[in-house]
Amino acid sequence: QVQLVESGGGSVQVGGSLMLSCTASVVSDSNYCMAWFRQAPGKEREGVAAIDRFGTKSHAEFTEGRFTISKDKAKMILYLQMNNLKPEDTAMYYCAAHLPIRGVSCHAFRRTDFPYWGQGTQVTVSS
Repeated sequence: QVQLVESGGGSVQVGGSLMLSCTASVVSDSNYCMAWFRQAPGKEREGVAAIDRFGTKSHAEFTEGRFTISKDKAKMILYLQMNNLKPEDTAMYYCAAHLPIRGVSCHAFRRTDFPYWGQGTQVTVSS
């Protein structure tokens, strides 16, 4: 059974930083596409960043170079470093994973491609 557990969320002021972690055994399995999503109240869940089985990374345009996805296979942790946080970054952040799907890019950020999800960690940015 695939389990993902996020941590590292919290409350910060505008311009602050947070590093989110997602502990999951599948991080050490290079076959998996791993991603971060977020969902703000009243909004759709949206993709934030992804890293595919080749180690190629992608970040949503709204991250504007402020966020970086990475993983430590030995520790089985997926990270999301978030810098220069803005109030609009306030959301529940989720990590997600899926095995390769024929014809589907890991970087498409399609929620329906991901069968495995963590419970989420809350990020609140105040001005």
